[in-house]
Amino acid sequence: MQADENNLVLLKAKEEANEKTKYYLYGIVGLLGLFAFTLGIAIFNKQKSNASLTSKNKEITTTLEQLKSTQAQLIQSEKMASLGELTAGIAHEIQNPLNFVNNFSEVSAELVDEMKEEIEKGDLEEIGFIASDLKENLTKITHHGKRADAIVKGMLEHSKKGSGKKESTDLNALADEFLRLSYQSLLAKEPSFQAELKLNLDPELPKVWVVPQDIGRVLLNLMNNAFYAVHEKAKSETENTDYPPIVTVSSTYSPLAGGQGGSIQISVKDNGPGIPDSNKDKIFQPFFTTKPTGSGTGLGLSLSYDIVKAHGGLLTVISSEGKGSEFSLTLPALA
Repeated sequence: MQADENNLVLLKAKEEANEKTKYYLYGIVGLLGLFAFTLGIAIFNKQKSNASLTSKNKEITTTLEQLKSTQAQLIQSEKMASLGELTAGIAHEIQNPLNFVNNFSEVSAELVDEMKEEIEKGDLEEIGFIASDLKENLTKITHHGKRADAIVKGMLEHSKKGSGKKESTDLNALADEFLRLSYQSLLAKEPSFQAELKLNLDPELPKVWVVPQDIGRVLLNLMNNAFYAVHEKAKSETENTDYPPIVTVSSTYSPLAGGQGGSIQISVKDNGPGIPDSNKDKIFQPFFTTKPTGSGTGLGLSLSYDIVKAHGGLLTVISSEGKGSEFSLTLPALA
């Protein structure tokens, strides 16, 4: 009897254990199901997130390509604006020697007629004087013809599509050439305007390793701005006849110890109206301009700053309102 009771107890305990095991297994299965469901949701959300991220990446890539395209168009627009300024300067610059050629040619033609008359008279002494004048005129015609030829060759050199590669460059020559062209560009639009041009170039200035077309564009932009500034001040000071518009271009060399390397600086200074303190922090920002609508793109100084920075240099400005501005371009010299 006691044995039967023990068996019943054992059987009941075994059934209870089996029941607990069954519930335990049900719990595990439930947890596994919940985990699988949660994992499925996570995978779905991740796939959805990845799809969204891929879509966003495509949008960003497309936007970036559009921005690059727009930037390229803006840069090209600024280049064309600079080219327009340069073309006007070239036309006016080349007109001067051509005028001399035409004038001396006309005078020479008149001298030839006079010589014919003297030949008929047999006045050898007068014929000699006329021949001497003709020779002098021909020398001047040759000189100014070569000057026009040099201008054309120089501009053809600058208008070449650059390789974008740096080369040894004489910044003194570049500054001298673009100063004249910038001034002539303004004279082409304002023939009555007169300004004093000052060149203080260091004859010992070493060459620099730059892309000449790019640095030439920077110099032209700085000089155009300087002439614009003094021209605007001259217009506003019609009662002050003592105001002398002056644009000064200087170059200096600061060698390292030992006399090699170092840096060179080209500065463009004007005695125009200067830059207000409120604008000094904005002048190198894209699209910022104080010029009237249609007179500037607002990209000149911004692009110039980027060009100089890409050359390992620095573009800075010192300005005093009412007294003028000085932009300085600093570049490493050849070692």
